[in-house]
Amino acid sequence: MPSDNNGKNKVILEIQGDSIAIFVRRLNRFLGSVRLEEQIVEAHIHDPGRLEELLFPGNLVLLKRYSSAKRKTSWEIIAARLHNTWIFLNSKFHRPISERILKDEKISPFGKVDDLIPEVKVGNSRLDFLLLKGDERIWVEVKGCTLVHRSEALFPDAPTSRGRRHVEELIKLRKGGDRAALIFLVFPRASCFSPNIATDPEFAELFSEAIDVGVEVYPLLLGYDGSQIFYQAPIPICESWR
Repeated sequence: MPSDNNGKNKVILEIQGDSIAIFVRRLNRFLGSVRLEEQIVEAHIHDPGRLEELLFPGNLVLLKRYSSAKRKTSWEIIAARLHNTWIFLNSKFHRPISERILKDEKISPFGKVDDLIPEVKVGNSRLDFLLLKGDERIWVEVKGCTLVHRSEALFPDAPTSRGRRHVEELIKLRKGGDRAALIFLVFPRASCFSPNIATDPEFAELFSEAIDVGVEVYPLLLGYDGSQIFYQAPIPICESWR
């Protein structure tokens, strides 16, 4: 699938699924059972969200196999089916996905940067990236979004104290004179992005404050076909959210 001049459909990362299974039930926050070739096996869930619209009994999930004696299970869920499309849901890949985007000046919200430093400790948190661009410092936190309702991408899908803490740090950094930004990797098809007020009103309130003080927000629509993550386009913040 060739990309156009705006980077649409540009391949960001190769993540090959190994087997398709049927989701049976969620055992705990990070473990589920699936039916794979007539056997029930356990699969790791690398996402702390509820994922109720994706991980429900009978839905198709895409698994990736890992070989390690240290793992409780050799299978990991990387995507689930929604409206005949794979929705990528494995959060451990958020950093390499976002790093590829930020290093590509054609699709990065910040254009060309001089340096990119990952996992920088700030206050009581670690933010995903510090970008250096000329005399500017740009602090960036990345979140994955898998929930969509009536074409609106919503974050979070469960209350997130960690997410609120990250936004608080970005607000402080922006008030201190640095640039600060939130990037949302949006995996379901959506026309706009909104904080999920019903699920976490405190996050929505902080999100509103962040925008008011100048924290930049970039929801980026991505796709996944079972083997490749590809960039589609930025989407706006929904006009009706506040």
